[in-house]
Amino acid sequence: MLVVSFIRHGESLDNLKSIWAGHKDAELSELGVRAKALGESYTNTRLDAIITSDLKRAHATAVALLNDQADPKPSFKVDRDIREQCFGDAEGHPWMLSRISSKPLDDHFRDGQYPVLFERHEKFPDGESLDDVAVRAERFIRDHVLKPHLSRAISGVEDIHVAVVSHGLCISELVPALLKRSVGGSPAKDYRGLQNTAWTRVTVQPKVILGPLWLVRLTKRIQPGAQLPEINNENLPPLIVAVTDVNRHEHTANVKRQKGIVAHDPKQRGIRDFFGGGGAKKPVEAPEQSDE
Repeated sequence: MLVVSFIRHGESLDNLKSIWAGHKDAELSELGVRAKALGESYTNTRLDAIITSDLKRAHATAVALLNDQADPKPSFKVDRDIREQCFGDAEGHPWMLSRISSKPLDDHFRDGQYPVLFERHEKFPDGESLDDVAVRAERFIRDHVLKPHLSRAISGVEDIHVAVVSHGLCISELVPALLKRSVGGSPAKDYRGLQNTAWTRVTVQPKVILGPLWLVRLTKRIQPGAQLPEINNENLPPLIVAVTDVNRHEHTANVKRQKGIVAHDPKQRGIRDFFGGGGAKKPVEAPEQSDE
């Protein structure tokens, strides 16, 4: 069986601000540095591979995870395809939840106003839409999860466990990209809203050709030496894909912010939810402000 754990990065300095921060590369905050709690929680969970976004907040989280793994260490790779959504011209600018109803979106951008975009195809100038993120998410799942690891998961007697350290909005596209590979398609459900260093886990169990028939067998029941079909991107066997855990963050229960460290503004709950991949509910558009 192939097991994939999607892990959101630790709290970054930009998570403490009400700004658009996708490709903007911020360090972990004081609380984020304590993502070591994540690594410690995985000490007894053997990982075969860790793949991380190249952005600092994800990479530092992945290193903390790697450091607490026993020898021999899992493989460690960096991949730009699992970066956060790029917000283009909006990067580093304050975000706003509502837009002025009588004002075209392009005029908002011209005036340096960057409201939340609620349609999957919408994007800021020089940025990405969620549809764009979904394209690279599917490419990553195909080329860096299934292609290198699925054959091993079938032919081995042990589970293969891959940890993917990424970002809230990107993970909200990665999980559906893997679920789409399941026989019968994926369930109509969102797996979004990850807290910092929280994880969602997906298992992949392939159907295997033995002789002329398609037989469904769990990987653990496959005998060593069984004749198995070659697996590649053009000839993937049908897969049984299931989500087993969502937004697991028990390891953060005792992680507290030190005195004197800037705390989250309670008003930031909306943006924290948004960047956790949870999106935001479309508000009533704000009326245009009068000069009076």
